[in-house]
Amino acid sequence: MIDYLIFLAISTSIFALFALGLNLQWGFTGLINFGHVGFMTLGAYATVLLTLKGVPVIIAAVMGAIVAALLGLVIGFSTLRLREDYLAIVTIGVGELIRLVVNNQELPVGNTWISGAFGVQSYPIPLNNFRPNMFSKLVMIGVLTLVAAVAMFSLWRWINASLRLGKQQEFISRCVVGGLLGLLATAIYISGVISLYNYTPKAGLMLLSLSVLAFVFWRLEILINSPWGRVLKAIREDEEVPKAVGKNVFWYKLQSLMLGGAIAGIAGAFFAWQLNAIYPDNFQPQLTFDTWIMVILGGSGNNIGTILGAVIFFAYDTLTREFLPKIVQLDSAQLGAFRIMVIGLILMVLMIWRPQGILGKKEELTLGK
Repeated sequence: MIDYLIFLAISTSIFALFALGLNLQWGFTGLINFGHVGFMTLGAYATVLLTLKGVPVIIAAVMGAIVAALLGLVIGFSTLRLREDYLAIVTIGVGELIRLVVNNQELPVGNTWISGAFGVQSYPIPLNNFRPNMFSKLVMIGVLTLVAAVAMFSLWRWINASLRLGKQQEFISRCVVGGLLGLLATAIYISGVISLYNYTPKAGLMLLSLSVLAFVFWRLEILINSPWGRVLKAIREDEEVPKAVGKNVFWYKLQSLMLGGAIAGIAGAFFAWQLNAIYPDNFQPQLTFDTWIMVILGGSGNNIGTILGAVIFFAYDTLTREFLPKIVQLDSAQLGAFRIMVIGLILMVLMIWRPQGILGKKEELTLGK
């Protein structure tokens, strides 16, 4: 059970990070990216191939993020001066093109070249050979406690916000959702403390992924609330307005696409580290649309909402995998289709009841743009 909760925490933090990149591009800037997984693919492969060449894992991950950002630069220069639908078409095509190229080309793995279809295995993973002493364990537990405390404080602020506004019904619903998320966070925290004390490499990867997620979220919040972020929001609403006051809209869009791509590249590095071996089929277009679900569910244009959407998505995924087979008698293929139908139904209901998502603001909704 502890190992599964650690796995759940790693998966959620990776895709929350991945979704933050998409939320920056679409939620804040209004750029429709249907090929977000392409940035993750480049980040993952660049990181593991560089580490196999002897580059330290952290430097390799940073370089993977740079490669993903350069993809955003190339896509941006070719599409951002055109209508938004061209960007959507190009990104989904580029994302699938990258996967097919990786699948059909030979890759430089160490001192040899192997077919991309065979995948890449046996690459270095951060903290995999780390043997902490008692002081190091206590420091890691302290970092995890700090991250958990900040998360619980943010959850409490979200619940308390509806009470301050006098919305009793919304306060009750938030208490229910917040209570369930709080229980999940507490279970993951306790499992993390136990795994860090009895150190396992997966526990170290969990702490690293959660710490990077917290850092990226913090920096994005500062950026979004800066003049730069306000220009992005203005572009999302009506790009003619910032143009009228002398802002270079194309350059701001390009920055957003590149930064969102770099964040996705970092998520790709963590995804590769979690899997221990990567294959082209690990980067199907379905990952992009799962991430769109997270952003829409939590509320576009809201970073806390994006993380909340990732938590709810993986909680749903876990619960349905565990309990749905006991309720509905279907084979594995039918069960997978049924789970997708249920999440689709939930999204349809959400779009009717609260189209801006759980934490989104209706006045900032970009769906009808």
